[in-house]
Amino acid sequence: MAAKRSAGLLLFRRRGTDTEVLIGHMGGPFWQSRDDGSWSVPKGEYTPDEEPTAAARREFAEELGVPPPDGDWLPLGEARQSGGKIVTVWAVDGDLDTGLVVPGTFTMEWPRGSGRMQEFPEIDRAEWISVAEAREKLVTGQRVFLDRLEELLDSGRG
Repeated sequence: MAAKRSAGLLLFRRRGTDTEVLIGHMGGPFWQSRDDGSWSVPKGEYTPDEEPTAAARREFAEELGVPPPDGDWLPLGEARQSGGKIVTVWAVDGDLDTGLVVPGTFTMEWPRGSGRMQEFPEIDRAEWISVAEAREKLVTGQRVFLDRLEELLDSGRG
C-alpha cells in the first residue's frame, strides 16, 4: 500500500531582520493541553488524482477558513512523517490577519469508546511566530521545512 500524502502551505513574512511563519495549533482533545510539538503547517491529505498544489490551496482554506494570499509558491520539498505519511510543503511570502481565521471542523468519537460523536476545530488557533519559536512548536517531522525556508531566504531565492 502506498504511503498517504499531504500537501501544505507555509506562509511567511519578514519583520525587520526576523522571519515569521503562520502555523496552527492542532485542534481536538488530544492536543488541547499541549503546546510544544503540537502545531502544524496548514495541510491535508490528497488522492493520487489531485494536484498537490491544488490540495495545499484547498486544505489551507479548509483549515483556516480563508483562501491563501496570492504570491509565488516556493517549493520546500517533501518529508516523511513518523507515521509514514509524506508531506509536501510550499512557502508563500504573504500576510494574513489571524483574526479572520475560522477553522474547519472534524468529527470523532469522544471520549473514545463512548459511542458519542463530537465536533472539534481542525486547528484551535493560528499564530504568526518567529522561525526560532516555530522550531519548538511544530511537530518534529515538519521542522525540516523551516530549515529549507531559511536556506531559500538566505540564498536570495525567496
